[in-house]
Amino acid sequence: MRIISPAQYDAIVVGGGPVGASLARALHGVSLALVGAPPPPQPAHAAGFEPRVYALSPGNVEFLRSLGVWSALPAERLAPVYGMQVFGDDGAARLDFDAYRTGVAELAWIVEDGALARALWQGLDGVDARCARLAVEQDRAMLSLEGGAELTARLVIGADGAQSFVRSAGGIATAEHDFEQAALAANFSCEKSHRNVALQWFQGGPVLALLPLPGDQVSMVWSLPAAQAQRIASLEEGRLCAEVESASRGTLGALALASPVRSFALKRVAARRLIAPRIALVGDAGHVIHPLAGQGLNLGLQDVRALARVLASRERGRDPGDYRLLRRYERSRAEPVFAMDAVVAGLFELYAARSATVARLRNAGLNLTNRLPVLKNILMRRAMS
Repeated sequence: MRIISPAQYDAIVVGGGPVGASLARALHGVSLALVGAPPPPQPAHAAGFEPRVYALSPGNVEFLRSLGVWSALPAERLAPVYGMQVFGDDGAARLDFDAYRTGVAELAWIVEDGALARALWQGLDGVDARCARLAVEQDRAMLSLEGGAELTARLVIGADGAQSFVRSAGGIATAEHDFEQAALAANFSCEKSHRNVALQWFQGGPVLALLPLPGDQVSMVWSLPAAQAQRIASLEEGRLCAEVESASRGTLGALALASPVRSFALKRVAARRLIAPRIALVGDAGHVIHPLAGQGLNLGLQDVRALARVLASRERGRDPGDYRLLRRYERSRAEPVFAMDAVVAGLFELYAARSATVARLRNAGLNLTNRLPVLKNILMRRAMS
């Protein structure tokens, strides 16, 4: 897809991340402008894996295959997830998931942020400029960019992240909650084989996840109270590895740091609506959830799939910014987004509770779920869509 030259379009996608770029590739039969910066090229000397990775669901992998994106990713930098083990905070409770027993080839695929972005941008052109003003009229929306350029479209789609310009300019309110946590991301070489199994430990508030990378490496995402995250991120390499080894109960043996440590503040953001007149939101512009389930980008790509379907199935000649048409998209996403947000928020509150009684119940519940294959399959099927 290449942006056409006129300044008037059927749709403008604001945001060049994985959600915005995938939407730009998925929209067919509409004239389109993409406002966003392309990703930087991979440094020629970069041999290690990036510290920020995604665990993509099989449903979203199939979507990327349909766009011709998956085949553009370097196969040697992808890691399938064949199993998942979730541990409670009492040292004994656990929940196991297995691809074979679930009836699928993989539970997820681990892919690097930069590699995915570069694959998505192949064949795309974008307008690398900041948005200055958005005005919505009855039959069009006008987007002014810094530098003086103005684009006009029937529909403006905000794929511009948690601090969305489009959401704010469209007057869409949000509900926000500060988790008072930060997520630390880093890669480690591990002494013992990860066997392509994702590992997660609930720790009475903090949540540690180790995701398999190709070879003998894992990608860590550790959600911690902000002060504790700052302390651990500042440790020298040996002490940092010892902290992670201890927190992961030595499951993968000795660890060696294989990337810089990155830190992200964690907040929950929920837009009151996913649409407004001539505006639609996708991805983090509409919903940001805690990373403990690793479903943020998966939800965003599901938004993209739903919006692309709605626009592709509209009646011939129908305005893509028609509010009643956009309501189809919003209704289709209401239940899945609410359900995932509720589950993640509930798990966070449940494992942050300090009560000894609650601790016993949550760990007993984890063990009970592990003994109910039907319930486990229901949980996995939802996460794999």
